[in-house]
Amino acid sequence: MEKYLYLAINLLTISVPLIRSFEPRINYAKKWKALFPALILTGAVFIIWDHFFTEIGVWGFNSTYLVDLFVFSLPIEEWMFFFTVPFACIFIYEVLNYFVPKDYFKNFSQPLTLVLIAAFLMIGLWNLDKWYTSLNFLFAAMVLGAHLAFFGNKHLGRFYMAYLIHLIPFLIVNSILTGTWIENPIVWYNNAENLSIRLGTIPVEDIVYSMSLLLMNISLYEMFLKKVDHPVITEKLYVKS
Repeated sequence: MEKYLYLAINLLTISVPLIRSFEPRINYAKKWKALFPALILTGAVFIIWDHFFTEIGVWGFNSTYLVDLFVFSLPIEEWMFFFTVPFACIFIYEVLNYFVPKDYFKNFSQPLTLVLIAAFLMIGLWNLDKWYTSLNFLFAAMVLGAHLAFFGNKHLGRFYMAYLIHLIPFLIVNSILTGTWIENPIVWYNNAENLSIRLGTIPVEDIVYSMSLLLMNISLYEMFLKKVDHPVITEKLYVKS
């Protein structure tokens, strides 16, 4: 049964958010028209990244915990990860929007973002000899900067609240993936390509990786949600012959 572990983690991750998607207060299911394009576009970027890093040995996967179905050198469970995890995280975002209407981070979300961009740029540029560290921090700076450029301060406060709350399930799930409580890690990392700083078994870079994954999804989700809620009405002119 070990070979189903990564698959089981994916299914458990999405189970509660999927079941609760039809709960009338949150109405998550009614927002899937905006959600799925965001998941697909963000997932495409991260899958390309994932494939490249797998090919050059930055990280890899333990076949003991996989069903041995691969697409472009990535196990099917890894493809699922970029759907199940963001699906669950944006559910957390929506739940917080409903039950915690006050944006507690609004007043300092923009200066915090500027500080993070500067810090991530410095860390990324200082570690260009480490693939995961450099690309991860530089990409996070780019995602934060792109959000500021296109949305300004909008949604940032809500994002930071969701990000902090999501760290609780993230640390549990990622601990299992990286080898806590099991004999070997499901996902292994080449320490020559990262800072070799771990939170338990989790590389510190994963915390920033998750921030980029969540913010890119939320930014696109909010953009598509606005289009779904306020579609552009076009008029058709019919000319009689």
